[in-house]
Amino acid sequence: MSELSEAKAFEAELISLIPHLRAFGRHLSGDVQRGEDLAQETLAKAWASRHRFTMGTNMTAWTFMILRNAFFSEQRRSWRSSSLDPDVAARTLVAVTGDTDRLELDELRRAIGMLSPDHREALLLIGAAGLSYEEASAITGCAIGTIKSRVSRARDQLALFYAEGRIGADAGQPQDAMSAIFSQVDGFVAAA
Repeated sequence: MSELSEAKAFEAELISLIPHLRAFGRHLSGDVQRGEDLAQETLAKAWASRHRFTMGTNMTAWTFMILRNAFFSEQRRSWRSSSLDPDVAARTLVAVTGDTDRLELDELRRAIGMLSPDHREALLLIGAAGLSYEEASAITGCAIGTIKSRVSRARDQLALFYAEGRIGADAGQPQDAMSAIFSQVDGFVAAA
């Protein structure tokens, strides 16, 4: 198949998937407009990455994976931000000047690092990323019950670490604790 005919075949197959991508986007997001946006973003990414696709393989699965990853990436980013009226924020936000919050978060980061990889992944996806058990299940490929069990056991382990005072020091800096936690979350999601 010539390069030109292969490009036309790719384009035709991608166009035929548009209704399916829209439906899947609406299903994932629960919102018609967001579903349309996800489908559009997926089409653009698929077109830009067309050189990576092998004709004859399952384009539906490939594009659905692109859409799913775009959705989860947005979910990870969006829970951290919310729209806030600047006037209301100026009147209500209070700056915390104490360093204990930073130290406590760093202690939590170190305690989380003591967990087994499976427990750490489940806890961070649910607790730090704010994903649902269903979303964490989809990312890890584990059953929902397994995710719930891992989160519960992780919380129990953390409570035990704190109760026994077993949280050791490491080379990490307290001011970097938040970014260290979220880089782990991003790593888990990217690996999926």
